[in-house]
Amino acid sequence: MVKRRALAASVGSEACNHTFRASGITNFLRNDGSRNDFQKIAAHEDIRTIALYDRRADKISLNEIERIRL
Repeated sequence: MVKRRALAASVGSEACNHTFRASGITNFLRNDGSRNDFQKIAAHEDIRTIALYDRRADKISLNEIERIRL
């Protein structure tokens, strides 16, 4: 359902239910949450599951962009 709705909204075919999970985990970690705490909250048995959804490295920050001087 998520993929179908995302395509209908022209969001792209990349969106799925795991997109929301990754967004939640990534935002939690960006706001100083720890992987161990999220593992407990989400009741994941393996910490590696949290690492799969951690998308912090995918986003380029404004500070990184401002390093480019023309």
